Amino acid sequence: MSQPDAQRGNRQRIRGVVVREKGAKTVTVEVVRRFRHPRYGKMVRRNKRLAAHDPTDQAHLGDTVEIVSCRPISKTKRYRLVRIVQQSPGEALVGQPPARLEPEPAKAGATKTPDTETPEAGQTPPDTVADAGPDQEADAGPDQEADAAGEMPTDAPEPADPTDSTDPEPNA
Repeated sequence: MSQPDAQRGNRQRIRGVVVREKGAKTVTVEVVRRFRHPRYGKMVRRNKRLAAHDPTDQAHLGDTVEIVSCRPISKTKRYRLVRIVQQSPGEALVGQPPARLEPEPAKAGATKTPDTETPEAGQTPPDTVADAGPDQEADAGPDQEADAAGEMPTDAPEPADPTDSTDPEPNA
């Protein structure tokens, strides 16, 4: 009934990475194919996700596997798992964004040197009018004068107060 692989003829063998293993005896394998675009010559990548039959549930997320075409096993399964080419270092690595490295805690007594100069507490930043040197012009524009006074510069006129009306009262 079941013949060895050598007598079955030449079947399509595909290598891909397991991206999903949620179903019973089923894994989803993503196969990446690269080819040169016929008109523009640029290398193009195309991905295809294929459902493969894994009767022993031995393939896990991130494993590089080899699948072979076979008779239809279900609506979507047309391939079966032949072997695991390379096991993944961890299953949390596939399909997840890269983990962020936590900054190392500062050691006691070590001083951190900032990449950019930041003013100390109580000092004003160097781009304000107060820090203009003797050889620099202390001429500030209207925006900087308003900022130095603690006010926000406004170029647009203030909105009219709805209670202050110049129109005569409407007749009732």
